[in-house]
Parts: sequence; C-alpha cells; structure tokens
Amino acid sequence: MSTGMRVGAVIITMGNRPDELRALVDSIAKQEGDPVQVVVVGNGSPVPDLPAGVRSIELPENLGIPGGRNVGIEAFGPAGRDVDILMFLDDDGLLGHQDTAELCRQAFTADPELGIISFRIADPDTGLTQRRHVPRPGTTDPMRSSRVTSFLGGANAVRTEVFAQVGILPEEFFYAHEETDLAWRALDAGWMIDYRADMLLYHPATAPSRHAVYHRMVARNRVWLARRNLPAPLVPVYLGDWLLLTLLRRPSRPALRAWWGGFKEGLTTPCGPRRPIRWRTVWRLTRLGRPPVI
Repeated sequence: MSTGMRVGAVIITMGNRPDELRALVDSIAKQEGDPVQVVVVGNGSPVPDLPAGVRSIELPENLGIPGGRNVGIEAFGPAGRDVDILMFLDDDGLLGHQDTAELCRQAFTADPELGIISFRIADPDTGLTQRRHVPRPGTTDPMRSSRVTSFLGGANAVRTEVFAQVGILPEEFFYAHEETDLAWRALDAGWMIDYRADMLLYHPATAPSRHAVYHRMVARNRVWLARRNLPAPLVPVYLGDWLLLTLLRRPSRPALRAWWGGFKEGLTTPCGPRRPIRWRTVWRLTRLGRPPVI
C-alpha cells in the first residue's frame, strides 16, 4: 500500500550513455505505487531523447557531480520541497526491483528519524557487490542491512526535509566526498542513515580511479571535509590517519604526486563555511563503527 509520500528522481548525465539512461528511466517508470517524477540534468552536455513526461535540464557547463545534482534538487522547488523523497541514480545504473520506490516510502514513513537510504549496488553480470559500495568499515556482508554513517552518491534516497534543514550538496567539491559531507551534517542534525540490501541498483563494476582527477580530488576534498566539519582537535588526527593509509596503499608515483598536490590544495584554498559537528555526533559516528578519525 502506498504511503502517499511523493517521490522524485534526479539523474545527471554527460550525454554519452543514451541507451543506459533510457533503460534506467524505463526502470523508474515501472516502479510500483504512485509514479516517480524524473528530472535528468545534462551536466554541460545535451540530454538524449527521453520519454514523454520526463523533465530535462541542459547546463551550459559541467558543474561537477554535486553541482549537477543540486540543480536537479532545485528543479523540485527550493530544497526539493515539491516532493518528500528524492532518489539519486547514476545514469548507467538500473533499478533491479520494481518495489524500490515503494520500499523507500514505507521506510521513511515508518522511521521519522530516517533521513537517507543507501541502496545496494551490484554488477549486472556477476551480481557481486564491490567492497567499496558497502558503507561500513571492515569486511562486511553486502546482504546485511544496517545503520551506517555514509551513503553511495549514485544509488540513494534522501528525505527532502534533510536538505531543507542542513542544506544541499557542497558544489565546490565537484567530485568525491560530497556524500560524506552531507551525511555528517545530517547526522549532526539528528537524522539517521540506513544501508538497505533489498533496494538494488545494478551498475557495472568500475574503479573510481578511472577518473583523471580522482587522486587530486579525493585528497583535496578529504582535507576540505575535515576543515568544514570536524571539531578542531580531530582535524590533524583525521588527516594524519588518511595520509598514513594512503602511503601504506603504495600508490604509483604519478598517483602520489597528484594526491599530494590535492592535499596541499585542500590545506591552502577556501573550503566553504566551517560548521563543526558536535561531540555527541562524534560519539554517534563512533558507536556506528566509524569514528571520524579514519
């Protein structure tokens, strides 16, 4: 039974995967319950042909992942207020079940503290979920649902009340860690985040390092994330831990050079407003298995 919560979906595209985009839009149209409103944002590129009823916005330049998604949010009114839930889906993904939107409605209705849901991602050929797609520390079962401290940017649902309360994604990040920034702000405001194994998005298995800017952006935004959100005593601990972990992973010389350049950029450039989370939120993150020093 539908709960009456209105659901929208935001998809950003570079226009280079028209077949995959059409398949995703078709999988959204097949969702049970009330129809899901869809907005496709062409991030500095034309939007391929879409079915009737699907809105599209073509941006003159690439605003990055958070910038493009923010445009999609605002297409549903300020902070997305014209709907109750927004799903964010990668344009080469495919909803694996027809009840995902309805499960989102039920989950948000049943749990007033629930602000964000992270879907399970699985490769369409093997059915396997990459370790990095399970937002829990350590070796973990992708088929186990639980409370978590972060979520997957291209496979999630957000209660739009969260955006109204804590703000939208940090556009200056462009790519990488914008989800963690929003997650920490949401947790600090009292919202919870769930990983749901039964809400499935099929997506080809890929490596994040396929993006040319990966190493620089990951390092810069990691520093910005700490500077923006952590209590002052935790900032050097968090960054020191990530520096050590990066060195232990033995990246290639070019990758390390790019990473170090991004790290220095993060220390020396503006990162946006600083709003450190409360110590009670630090404790909540710790109880959920990921203290904000790792």
